[in-house]
Amino acid sequence: MSIVSRFPVVTIAASVGLGFLIGTGVAPSLVGHAQADKRVFELRTYTAHPGKLAAVNARFRNHTAKLLAKYGMTNIGYWTPQDPPLGENTLIYVLAHVDREAAKKSWDAFRKDPDWIKARTESEAQGPIVSKVESVFMSATDYSPLK
Repeated sequence: MSIVSRFPVVTIAASVGLGFLIGTGVAPSLVGHAQADKRVFELRTYTAHPGKLAAVNARFRNHTAKLLAKYGMTNIGYWTPQDPPLGENTLIYVLAHVDREAAKKSWDAFRKDPDWIKARTESEAQGPIVSKVESVFMSATDYSPLK
């Protein structure tokens, strides 16, 4: 089974979102890189516990996105699906990394960051807010505007 058939909503959201960013010029630094570009993109999907999506979004808005950037991860974009049931509990986002090795180092450092640990602990004072995290690493195709 292909990744597209297993995650159709996520694939469509990422494609549409990235196309929008490029088409509007929001992410000009992502366009026009050489074919030898080794960057990898990471598509992450967070499923929130019932009623906790607002808390997940607040944590990303107020803490997580800045901390990801601090560790060399490029925030490409964040989306929530428009239609239920995913619209009630899902956050989808895309990061860019220099390569897979850099991604691993960045995530390892991020997870140890005292500010991250504090933000996670405070946001989960009433219990966990995320029930599931999915991560898919992707390479831009040779015909992608991201290349």
